[in-house]
Amino acid sequence: MAELIKVSAQSRSTAVAGAIAGVMREEGYAEMQAIGASAVNQAIKAIAIARGYLQQDGFDLMTVPSFTEVDIEGSERTAVRIAIFKQLPCEQQIG
Repeated sequence: MAELIKVSAQSRSTAVAGAIAGVMREEGYAEMQAIGASAVNQAIKAIAIARGYLQQDGFDLMTVPSFTEVDIEGSERTAVRIAIFKQLPCEQQIG
């Protein structure tokens, strides 16, 4: 499984997009985690930017969001976890 990409409110969306693109090229799958509205905003912007970075590689991204509980210094917080998969162009899909 690919390393978890943790996104904060202070994360630069272009830097996170580069991390997503790199992991997708290497692993074909990535996971991100964000806690709080601002962090989730940065994560979503990063996915949109990463789609542009990966366009030349011939695939798009598909995401599946979910919630998870994480322990931060003894306090339980709800995080948004986003699984990212390769999505082949329609003409390459079977079905």
